[in-house]
Parts: sequence; C-alpha cells; structure tokens
Amino acid sequence: MAFTPLHDRVLVRRIEGDEKTAGGLIIPDNAKEKPAEGEIVSVGEGARKDSGELIAMSVKAGDKVLFGKWSGTEVKIDGEELLIMKESDILGIIA
Repeated sequence: MAFTPLHDRVLVRRIEGDEKTAGGLIIPDNAKEKPAEGEIVSVGEGARKDSGELIAMSVKAGDKVLFGKWSGTEVKIDGEELLIMKESDILGIIA
C-alpha cells in the first residue's frame, strides 16, 4: 500500500539502536528505549499560510532525523510499524 501523509506530516521508520552498551553488555529487549532516530519514508506537500501559499517541507524521503521521545503516532502499514508526525516534531536532520 502506498501512503502519502497530508499537509506538513511525515512518515518515519525508526532506526533501531545498538543491542550492546559501549562496554559490551547486551541490553535485553525489555530494557531498551524506543529509538528517537529514524528515516523519512514519505512527506506531505507542506503546510499552507493563511494566504494559501504553500510552505515547502524542510525534509525529504531518505533523510535521517532525530525526533522527540514522545513524538508521532504509531501506525502499522503493510505489517511494518511506522510513525506519523508533524514536521515540527523533528528536532534535526542527521548529516
């Protein structure tokens, strides 16, 4: 199923974190935090000003981003767990 978010929303795939600590300890699944890093899957067309003028999105599909811990709404599309969030929930693009 193809999915395109509306307005200034983005579809994000979480990037899983390390399974070991820097010291080499294995982190069990129940102790892992959900990662706040992801890859943009698709983006909406952007928000609109009161005048109707389109405000272009700052991110594009393929960008790696950081987002807030509680950002977005979890959805399941084609059996894959993804997040839908507003562009303003994104903290930055990872270069």
